[in-house]
Amino acid sequence: MKKHELRSAFLKYTLSNIISTLGVSVYILIDTFFISRGMGADGLTALNLCLPVFNLLNGFGLMLGMGGGSRFSMLYCRIERRETDRIFTNAVAAALPVSAVLMLLGLFAAGPCTSLLGADAAVFDMAKGYLRTVLLFAPAFILNNIIVCFMRNDCAPRLAMAGVLGGSCANVILDYVFIFPLQMGMTGAALATCIAPLISIGIMSIHFFRGWNAFSLRRIRPSRKEICKILPLGVHSFVTELSGGIVILVFNCVIYRLCGNTGIAAYGIIANLAIVFTAVFTGLSSGVQPLLCKYHGAHDSKSVSYLLRLSLTSALLIAAAAYGYVCLHTGALVSAFNRGDDEALRVLAENGLRLYFCFMPFMALNSIFSVYFTSLELPSPSQVISLLRGAVLVIPLAAAFYLMRSLNGIWLAIPAAEMMTAAIAVIYYCILKPHAVYVYRYNPKSKSHYT
Repeated sequence: MKKHELRSAFLKYTLSNIISTLGVSVYILIDTFFISRGMGADGLTALNLCLPVFNLLNGFGLMLGMGGGSRFSMLYCRIERRETDRIFTNAVAAALPVSAVLMLLGLFAAGPCTSLLGADAAVFDMAKGYLRTVLLFAPAFILNNIIVCFMRNDCAPRLAMAGVLGGSCANVILDYVFIFPLQMGMTGAALATCIAPLISIGIMSIHFFRGWNAFSLRRIRPSRKEICKILPLGVHSFVTELSGGIVILVFNCVIYRLCGNTGIAAYGIIANLAIVFTAVFTGLSSGVQPLLCKYHGAHDSKSVSYLLRLSLTSALLIAAAAYGYVCLHTGALVSAFNRGDDEALRVLAENGLRLYFCFMPFMALNSIFSVYFTSLELPSPSQVISLLRGAVLVIPLAAAFYLMRSLNGIWLAIPAAEMMTAAIAVIYYCILKPHAVYVYRYNPKSKSHYT
């Protein structure tokens, strides 16, 4: 019966969370589709050059959301309401200075930032307009991620899902309106994407009006001590997102030198499709995170162990099915974004798609283990996993294959990095056995648990 209950809770949290993360990734993919139809290969190139900015925004939002949400979930049944409010308030307070800096960059430094991302004269204006708009809406992206994470831990995953899906649907409609009837180009595509998190926040605010929330903002002085407790629990999410942005930046650089803007456009198709499939693993891992935190906080190691096995099995099955789908429908996936039937773009994208997507089974393992270690209050292994699968391994591999002038090698750099990281994650697990190592007993004198 306990396993049945765990499976039911697992499905409830992960399915709604997967749909939510797919919603976030889909509105980036929708941008890619409409931009490819409205502005062709140059538009795809400009969009792909700006993708690292989304990694940066999501990284900050998820670091504060996952960190604050994890701490909130661990203490949910053991502290008073004012303390859970304190956690949420400090997470939002920590987001304010970051948001302000990013908005100032959008206002006064959009041009230099666009150049730094690698835009040449052919795509500079399109990329600059897109980047400026996205940076000006930085607070909306970051706050949306924070609220989504807290709501999942506050037993409201379905409303969080509804908020994300509502924003995504609005983005689809606005993309079409801004790009085609209003002819607003890249700035219109960016504006449609930026309005989406505002709509998502509006839908999720129902949680506060109904009075079912266990967290809200309070007028208190931000606590550096509390923020320092939140950040380590979410830093793996930031490192993962930031590493992903750095990888895109490096790939854009080396592929441009090998194949020019056509190569970046092909990578844009691959990277945006990869975001969608990656979102499934992100949704699965962040969906099971509240349950892992809950049973870890209750010192129930058997439930933690069962949830880990369930998560790993589900992730590997999804990875196998997803890779099979990509291999069977490679041509159709690429042609959807190839408006002019560019033969060079088609060949590059189809070959790259088959090689690049070998990463999926290894990413499945890494995503689950990273959240698993964090949920058991062991952030160091999670941070190592995030660093290795990101810039630490990918950049040297991409540089080595670039020196060999091997585009196939560059496509395989991500799968190779994920595979090596997965091996290290398994070694960490075998050595630490976290849920088996920590045996909790009750101390009647101190009225607390100890190991």
